[in-house]
Parts: sequence; C-alpha cells; structure tokens
Amino acid sequence: MNHLAIFASGAGSNAENIIQYFRNHPRISVNLIVCNKSGAGVLEIAEKEGIPVLLIEKEPFFRGPAYVAELQAKKIDLIVLAGFLWKIPEALVRAYPGRIINIHPALLPKYGGKGMYGRFVHEAVIAAGDKETGITIHYVDEQYDHGQPIFQARVLVEPGDTPETVAKKVHFLEYEHFPRIIQEVADLQNRS
Repeated sequence: MNHLAIFASGAGSNAENIIQYFRNHPRISVNLIVCNKSGAGVLEIAEKEGIPVLLIEKEPFFRGPAYVAELQAKKIDLIVLAGFLWKIPEALVRAYPGRIINIHPALLPKYGGKGMYGRFVHEAVIAAGDKETGITIHYVDEQYDHGQPIFQARVLVEPGDTPETVAKKVHFLEYEHFPRIIQEVADLQNRS
C-alpha cells in the first residue's frame, strides 16, 4: 500500500479531488494532510474525510528537522504538493528523494519560481501574450519549480481570456490529470 501525504496551503480543491480519486483505491491511500495555515479550507476537507492533519510551522520546517520524523511515523511513501506555497527544504528533499511531486499552473520552465502561483501565473501568461498555457507535474528538488518534469498538459489562451477564465481552464487540467499521474508515480515506486 502506498501512503500519500498531501501538502496544501489553501482551499484544498486539488486535495479534495485527489482524496476522492483514491478513496477506494486498492494500493494507494491519502494518510495525511500537511498544512502551513491554520485557517485553510483544506483542513475542513481533512476533518470531513477523517484524514489526520499535521499543522506545520515555519521555523522547524526550514531550520529544523522539516517534520521528517512525523511523516515517517505515518509511513508516508509519497508527498504530493497541491497548492502548497512554501519551498521544500533540503532535509525533506533528502529524506524523500524522487518521492515528492508538485503541480504548477503553467508550462515550466516558463512562469515558475518564487511568487509565481495561482493568479500571478495567469496574469503573467496573459501579459506576455502567450497563445497557450497549461500544467506541469514535476518532481521536487531544492529550488522552486525546478525538478524534473513528469507530465505537461496544454490549453489555448484565447483572445478575451482573463486570469479567471485561464484559471478555470487550468483547474480543469489539474483535476483531470493530477490524480492519474500520482497513481503512475506511485506504481513506478512500487516496481523499483
């Protein structure tokens, strides 16, 4: 059985989609929600679904043991970042090499890095006049939005699109593809 930890900072719509996808899965389960904001919507989702929560603080995450012991105690095999806005510290990357994945709302390497999330990404895509955008699912390393890409999906940016309309298109891609790619990554780990 593969045990997932979902790291999220906000409303948790992607986390909820992942939880639903794996609800009755024979080999993969969501065992922990990790959050860095006490009022985040993802915490309500975790409570409703009966999934344990680990509320983390900045100092021990970045300058301490990065909560590795807590993750290992829950027997976490794969970490999934679903709208988690903090950079992952080196201690956690070392403890889970090739076992942390992120979804980014753009076609990396474009529009990645510190401060590039959500609306800021979509505004940048429109301001640049790009004809397409999409999602990138990638492995996480010590840099923002830098790890090896696993999967990309594209969507057209049409004349008249706004950051809100682009966000809707990108969310559709996230909901459609992220759980499936998580399953593929988990299955690859089981084979190795």
